Amino acid sequence: MSRHRISLKVNGLRHEVDVEANKTLLQLLRDDLELTGTKLACERGDCGLCTVLIDGMPVKSCLVLAVEVDGHEVTTIEGISGEELNSVQKAFIKHGAVQCGFCTPAFILTATALLKRNPKPTEEEVKEAIGGILCRCTGYRQIIDAVLDAAKER
Repeated sequence: MSRHRISLKVNGLRHEVDVEANKTLLQLLRDDLELTGTKLACERGDCGLCTVLIDGMPVKSCLVLAVEVDGHEVTTIEGISGEELNSVQKAFIKHGAVQCGFCTPAFILTATALLKRNPKPTEEEVKEAIGGILCRCTGYRQIIDAVLDAAKER
């Protein structure tokens, strides 16, 4: 298998890494950079739990090869806020939108990206934005309410 040297910024830090041509971004983040907040689940893009932001846009990291992010900026849940929780994270707690927490990083990253490009989304826009992420615990009402509430706080 061929190896490639790539350069990318993850959560504000520049990384130069050698990766095999078939390594996914998900594998790079979890196995090489030890950023385990990005969840490993279906590995087929069905569940969306591996969602990260590439240049500010939500993507399923299991469907992206690591070599494809050469020169790009990746944000994981570890990089979404500073020492304090951001407004989306606070709203998730307020609305009980976190049960087992396995899907939570994907929802928070997706909601954060949505609110950055659309600060006042409608309920339908929130539903469309989170449509590719599966939650098996809470249902979606609390998550939608949390995103809409976070929008009010901005």
